[in-house]
Amino acid sequence: MTAASVRDTGREMTEESTTPDLVERARLAIDAIGGRDLDAAVSFYAPHAVLEAVVGRFEGSAAIRGFLDDWLASYEEFAAEAEEVVALGSGVTFGVFRQSGRLVGSNALVQLRFALAAEWVDGVMVRAITNPEIDAGRAAAERLAKKRG
Repeated sequence: MTAASVRDTGREMTEESTTPDLVERARLAIDAIGGRDLDAAVSFYAPHAVLEAVVGRFEGSAAIRGFLDDWLASYEEFAAEAEEVVALGSGVTFGVFRQSGRLVGSNALVQLRFALAAEWVDGVMVRAITNPEIDAGRAAAERLAKKRG
């Protein structure tokens, strides 16, 4: 939570923000995945959340956890990081993320760069949409924010 300073009749007051910092939450979610902490990663999703990925659609936090578990099990070494995360308003974030790792039984490094648009309600994702085409993912996230606004 961040504190915002406001002026009130010449004296300074501190007002604690009650709105979750969605950019920070998105960064923490990818850090949890990069650290292979599935409990933490799934805690950023609502129980009824939907994850739409190139490889399929996963409905509910249990299905999302299963997907992440299967995905991470494919790697002996794995890292994930946020290149860019922005709040677009109306509870929508857009991010560009990079994953890299070494698959089990391989010496080759695999890298994946993708866009993710997320809808947030009460500080948790209710819908996340990945897209390997960054510009298309950004445009979709902007349309989503406008629609929700």
